[in-house]
Amino acid sequence: MSLNREILRLAVPSILANITIPLVGIVDTAIVGHLSDAAAIGGIAIGTMLFDLLYWNFGFLRIGTSGLAAQAYGAGRKDECRKILVQSLTLALLATLFVWAIQWFFVNAVLAVVPCSEEVASIAREYFYVRIWAAPATLMLFTFKGWFIGMQDTRSPMATDILVNAVNMAASYYMAVNAGQGVIGVAYGTIIAQYSGLLLACAFLVFKYGIIHIGIKEFRASMKWQEIRRMMSLNGNLFIRSLCFMVVYVGFSALMSQYGDVELAVGSIIMKLFMFFSFFVDGFAYAGEALVGKAFGEQSAISYQQSDIRKIIRLLFNWSIGVGLFFTAIYAVLGDESIAIMTSDSEVLAAAKPYMGWLIAMPLVSALAFMWDGVYVGATAGVQIRNAMIWAALAFATGYIVTFTWLGTQALYLAYFAHLIARVVYLTIERKKIYAED
Repeated sequence: MSLNREILRLAVPSILANITIPLVGIVDTAIVGHLSDAAAIGGIAIGTMLFDLLYWNFGFLRIGTSGLAAQAYGAGRKDECRKILVQSLTLALLATLFVWAIQWFFVNAVLAVVPCSEEVASIAREYFYVRIWAAPATLMLFTFKGWFIGMQDTRSPMATDILVNAVNMAASYYMAVNAGQGVIGVAYGTIIAQYSGLLLACAFLVFKYGIIHIGIKEFRASMKWQEIRRMMSLNGNLFIRSLCFMVVYVGFSALMSQYGDVELAVGSIIMKLFMFFSFFVDGFAYAGEALVGKAFGEQSAISYQQSDIRKIIRLLFNWSIGVGLFFTAIYAVLGDESIAIMTSDSEVLAAAKPYMGWLIAMPLVSALAFMWDGVYVGATAGVQIRNAMIWAALAFATGYIVTFTWLGTQALYLAYFAHLIARVVYLTIERKKIYAED
């Protein structure tokens, strides 16, 4: 199989899974919108945001597992692949206990700084305290997705994601409407969906990989400090990376809210269009995690050639740049129409026009940033991944602080763009630590 076909084999299933994600939010909003009032819609939106903020910090369970598993797979060390899975699943369960322990403090701390009515806050709390019981399944699915990708298998996580999203829509509707649970039925639907996905992931583990059970002795051996030291170090760096991501993404929304409802609506729509693009380029970033990690594993096992690693990286960038250019062209030609799909409010449509340049420019630059992330994850270069986001967060904060007095809301888009540039520049400079230059 040619390398380009291998890239597509890994990228396309991830893309297909990603594009089902927005449907869940649309269906949940529609269910709540038909059952109740604006306060309920706002409450579910705030409740969903709480989980986004919470689970974002545990993204290392997927990312770290992916790179480590890919390297073990490339080196042909099946026992190590299994150990990595055991270690990451254990961390997911420990993370669950931590989430359950801090849930009351977390909810009240976030709601204390998020402006919303008491009715909205009450619904958000109720939604959160129901859905939190899905935490074990959600966090373990992070691990399974990363491990499957590392094993050069993106079809299993695709099937799992599609099942979770389909069950979520059906179960949320049933629990909210047929079972009479009302608005909170959406939370029960999410729980059912997450555990359905976990069962399917376990089924893949048994029937596709032949891992039927994990014994006590195997668990103890896998959790010895010398066995988990590398994973803990990598995950620590990835956790810091996640915190820096929150500075950028939460900071963007929080600062934009100070400029009024119209500007906030515009910013939200532009970010949603940007996220839609990311569903596609992320597929190639996942392929990068798998292929680069596999290549590094093969390098350690059979003296894999650095020139081959460079070829993999070059082809991955060709695909990601192609996706970036495609969306740049789409937004350049159909940018106004894209905004109009998201809203019919004439005031919002008019207010969006000054920012179209940022929407057009971001896909290409972010494609480079996302692809470098995938390469460095495959290489398990945790220090570089962490440092890139530290510089990116500083670039975001500096860009806004320096320019907001004379650019206004444009300063926020400039700051976001600056964070992408910082990631690309830093990771490009540091590439010599990924592969040797001629």
